[in-house]
Amino acid sequence: MQPISVLGISGSLRKGSFNSALLRAAQSLAPAGMTISIADISKLPFYDGDIEATTGIPAAAEELRARIRAADAVLIATPEYNASVSAVLKNAIDWASRPPHQAFAAKPVAMMGASGGSLGTVRAQGHLRDILTNLDARMVSAPQVFVAAAHTKVEDGVLKDQPSLDFIRTLLETLAAWVEKLRA
Repeated sequence: MQPISVLGISGSLRKGSFNSALLRAAQSLAPAGMTISIADISKLPFYDGDIEATTGIPAAAEELRARIRAADAVLIATPEYNASVSAVLKNAIDWASRPPHQAFAAKPVAMMGASGGSLGTVRAQGHLRDILTNLDARMVSAPQVFVAAAHTKVEDGVLKDQPSLDFIRTLLETLAAWVEKLRA
């Protein structure tokens, strides 16, 4: 298997983010040959077409776009805010999807998510799947990783729940196989 570079994006800026904990767990669970780096989306301004029209795409947004394009795949960890994706995640996607060279086109993408609620991030992931499918991302359809009651499964920023870790490992193995299939 050729090496696979994955860019992780957390949809939460919170220092104690459960979703950032999922990405850190993914880094340690990655199959042989896969590396996962994590993007920092905290410096992105809110998307504004006037900024783009007058000064161009800001440096932080252009860096994110370049990192997505350079990665073999993207792994998104989304929280669920008001039954949907967070504003910061949607904002990052909006910047990354600006023409020319929309960064998600034909890009393999997997998603997972954690929340304190009993449904995990099922609704947010549904919305995220719609957004990314519209951008022509090549979505991993299963397994779906919904970490519910995350406050009982993450301790000091570390995901401790073995079933959740097992689901993430399987998701990464599936993502690796998907990347290989799309390369062929």
